[in-house]
Amino acid sequence: MLVLASNSPRRKRLLSLTGLAFTIIPAEIDEQQRAGETPGEYVIRLAEMKARAVAIKAPSQSLVIAADTTVADADEILGKPRDEAEAERMLRRLRGHEHQVYTALAALRPSDGELVCDLCITDVPMRNYSDEEMYAYIATGDPLDKAGAYAIQHAGFRPVKNLQGCYSNVVGMPLCHLHRVLASFGVRPKNDLSVACQQALGYRCPIFEQVLSGKPYGCRDGKFESRDSV
Repeated sequence: MLVLASNSPRRKRLLSLTGLAFTIIPAEIDEQQRAGETPGEYVIRLAEMKARAVAIKAPSQSLVIAADTTVADADEILGKPRDEAEAERMLRRLRGHEHQVYTALAALRPSDGELVCDLCITDVPMRNYSDEEMYAYIATGDPLDKAGAYAIQHAGFRPVKNLQGCYSNVVGMPLCHLHRVLASFGVRPKNDLSVACQQALGYRCPIFEQVLSGKPYGCRDGKFESRDSV
């Protein structure tokens, strides 16, 4: 049985594409960034912390799946805006150039404490949207619960153009990376995730074969064990 350590409707939707049954136990942790911590180290540490926090409550024979996503511009983490003014500042900053989205996955088996982590980094090119478009989007309230103050999938705003990386990573759970994490535990999705992801998100992914042929990064105490995978 899978346990999702998140209440995010986006992550619930993406995990459901596996066709596997899962329950939800949200994780409550301190998400403060540490001094000198890179975006990759930050999301890996938080995903691991979420998995460990939920594993204490989860059935021993379950597999806990946790994820953490952040937006970074020039290695500076852009979290959720506190108000509309901060959302405007973030959207102005990101407009017309490329930034990165980092998502870390952590899977933990409570029965023996085995932990597998993975990391996806996607370059995200933002289009040069107008002030009017930006103000209309902010008025919807959607940016206020999104890292970086935007959602790639928002039908009315569509802030991203010419993406060449993992779309589901920007939404909050890179599904091909999830596939290889699950494979580490001998868990096989009922659906072909590369197909289900592209169909559900309406996106032709140029990198799924490369990702599926790689191995998870792995982590130890929130740090990378290797950097040889996509």
